[in-house]
Amino acid sequence: MTHAEMKRCWEEARASGDYHALMRAIPYARTIGMVMSETDGELRFTLPFRQSNIGNVLLPALHGGVIGGFLENVAIFTLLASTETRSVPKVVDFSIDYLRSGRALDLYGRCDIVRQGKRVANVQLVAWQDDAAKPVASARAHFLLG
Repeated sequence: MTHAEMKRCWEEARASGDYHALMRAIPYARTIGMVMSETDGELRFTLPFRQSNIGNVLLPALHGGVIGGFLENVAIFTLLASTETRSVPKVVDFSIDYLRSGRALDLYGRCDIVRQGKRVANVQLVAWQDDAAKPVASARAHFLLG
């Protein structure tokens, strides 16, 4: 997808409030089944349970890479919505702490922009399932803004 196509897709999603086409346009978001919505001006991110996202079939537990990839995408979409960047933010570093097993349930994510400069943004992320006070994972990341 070219930058112009991405920008058009993003603008259409924001105008209509329908982010399904945007999620389908991003290969990884589409593969894991990521859902993005907007409620009262706030972006909401959900990873609905899918058997294909299970890493440990004995527990069962979500694959850690799926959780990390989900949080990375949460950060990218939050930065796209919150900044005037003209291109997709690029990961400089990403550090994740897995706090408990991600069960075979829906996963939710939130991104807080800690500090944003002209070229770099620092974000904190959290993923949870039943209770936001009991996170499955937390992460910190820096992104290069275009």
